[in-house]
This record gives sequence, structure tokens and C-alpha cells, in this order.
Amino acid sequence: MNLAFIPVRCGSKSIPLKNIKKFCGRPLVFWNVEALQNAKNIDKIVVATDCDKIKETVRGFGFDKVEIYDRESGNANDTSSTESVMLEYLNKRPMADDDLFFLVQATSPMTLTEDFENAEKKLKSEKADSLLTCVRTKRFFWNEDGTPVNYDYRHRPRRQDFDGMLMENGAFYINTVGNILRDRNRLSGKIAVYEMPEYTAVEIDEEDDWHQAERLMYKYVLSKRPKKSIKLFLSDVDGVLTDAGMYYSENGDELKKFNTHDGKAFELLRNAGIKTGLITSENTKIVERRAKKLKIDHLYQGKEHGGKLEAAKKICEVEGVTLEETAYIGDDINCKELLESVGFAACPADAVDDIKRIPNIIVLTQKGGNGAVREFVEILQQH
Repeated sequence: MNLAFIPVRCGSKSIPLKNIKKFCGRPLVFWNVEALQNAKNIDKIVVATDCDKIKETVRGFGFDKVEIYDRESGNANDTSSTESVMLEYLNKRPMADDDLFFLVQATSPMTLTEDFENAEKKLKSEKADSLLTCVRTKRFFWNEDGTPVNYDYRHRPRRQDFDGMLMENGAFYINTVGNILRDRNRLSGKIAVYEMPEYTAVEIDEEDDWHQAERLMYKYVLSKRPKKSIKLFLSDVDGVLTDAGMYYSENGDELKKFNTHDGKAFELLRNAGIKTGLITSENTKIVERRAKKLKIDHLYQGKEHGGKLEAAKKICEVEGVTLEETAYIGDDINCKELLESVGFAACPADAVDDIKRIPNIIVLTQKGGNGAVREFVEILQQH
């Protein structure tokens, strides 16, 4: 078996809750989990954490290979080594000695699915015991005593003629379970090197690193992803565009609270040429007026359970699009059938658990009525 192990902690002094902070629109840890989920050679992904917020976020990804491991508090502080939590897990969850253990760092989000697959091939082709990832840097290094480390300054090479040096980038490591238990180290024996592009060397420790890494991620990774076409955007109302609260005036009039950021999201969609619609189980003049103000193309009220999917199909037929080209955001069980049918599905952070467990649904960080629709639209703009 091939197991990928991602240790993530609550604590981060420089960037609070760094591992689930939004990076290019998704929690930082998402990118490695997604790449591993798609890797044909990875059987199980273990996210080892002491943090309830991280657990909830990772479960929300809906990936079927993922298992959450509750790491001991003693192995989750500033002085804890990564080896300590690896050994803790292996002692509690015994594996075969020849099983491969991929130690993966969440702070290296630019690692691709093919990196995990190709690295294992290199490990086996070189008959190595373990493997680490490196980048090739063509910088000139010096010792403190004024002597050069990797070049002759009297014959300074041109960059294109200079081999440079391999530098560990910390993206991931591979070793067998038996080696790790015996040597108590992520590396041992004959070590193979898997070379990655130089841009993957960025370390995310400070805010400035974060912004630089995002620019590199957009340039080298996200820009090369095949784009899925989104032609229709649909949304529930209560619990999505509102906070699901029931407000009444002294005269007994029902009131709803909407969010201006969500209103702007529909404007962005309209400007991008994407049709919009609201599908809700309620039937109120308030929603009708809100839909008119936001210039929503389609409004279906009084739709429960299967009625929401049927309404979406009718809108698709009118607009000449498919459900695969449709995005929908909902929060409760009456949205489930439609969420499972569209090409892009999302739910607010406070959606019910049955909705959060839908495979591949995007669990947003914002709650209903607090900008969740705007967050979803911003994520869709990246596709």
C-alpha cells in the first residue's frame, strides 16, 4: 500500500491557521490533498492534525481517500519534529514494512499529481531506499572564510553553462515503513533525488512569501489547468443569500437580511455573460423583489427536494446549457439532489453535514448571508 501522510498543526505564529488559510481561493492544504486524491499510485491520504477547524475543513473536501488522524498534543507543538508524529502514527496504525510512506508538506501547494506518480517510478528505477524532492538553483555560494562553494570565481560560468546545485525544497519524501521505524527518519539508505521546477522552492513562512507563492501558483499551475465552461449559476436563498434567520417587524411582516457582497457577485456573473437563477422552497415577495434588483434571469419559488432539480433542468433547457455547465450553491437536504447533479457544487460553511459530505462539493469558509455566494463566484472565476 502507498500511504500519503500530511502533518498539519493549529499553531502558526507567523500566519495564524496557515494550513487552512485561503491560498488561490482554496485552503492551503487542499492543493496537496487534491493532487494526491488524483494520483493513481496513492491508496490512502492521512491528514494528521490536532485542530478541529482543520478537521472540519478537510472533511469538507469530500475526497474518498482521506482519513483524519488525531495527533497527540505532545507531537503538535512548536518543538515537535515531523518524525515524531510519523512514528506516532505508525506505532498506532501498523503497516507492512514494504509499504511506501509519502511524507507530504502542506506548505508546498505547487506539487502536482504527476510529481507523486513520477517520483515513485524514479525511486523504483534507481532501486533506492528513499527519495527526497529538490530544485536546481544556479546561485553562487560562498563560505564564511571567503572561499567559493560551488564555482571558480576566476572563471565565472555563464548561467546556461552552469549546472548549479540541488537544494531540498521540502515538498515530499518517500520511504518504506520498515526503514522509517528502524532508522526513525524520513530518509535512509540509498537516497534518490526527484527534481522539481525552481519555482517550487518558495517557502511560505511570512505574509510576503504567501503573496509571492500565490503569483507563482497562478502563473505555473492554475493557468495550465483545462478550463471547465460555466454558463449558468444557480443559488438557493435561505441559508445561502441570507443567514437563514426569521425576522419579523412589529406588524408581523417577515424580513430577510441579504449581503451586498453577494449582490456584487451576481453583477460579476452578468458581466461575464453567465446566466443566473434563484431556486428556493419559499415563496415570498421579498425574494421576488431581491431577484429583480439583482437582475436575476430566472426565479423559481416554492420548490422542494426533487422540485429544485426539475426547475434547474427547465432553466438549462431554456438557456441551451447542460447541468455539467451549471454551478449551484445550497445548504440543506432539499438542495442535495441538485448539488449532486451539477458540474460545480458549493455550500456555505454552516451548511448541514449531509450537504458537506457530498463528493467534490466546495465547502466555503463564509456562512450563509455573509458573502458565501461571492466567495463561490471568485473560486469559479479561477476555472
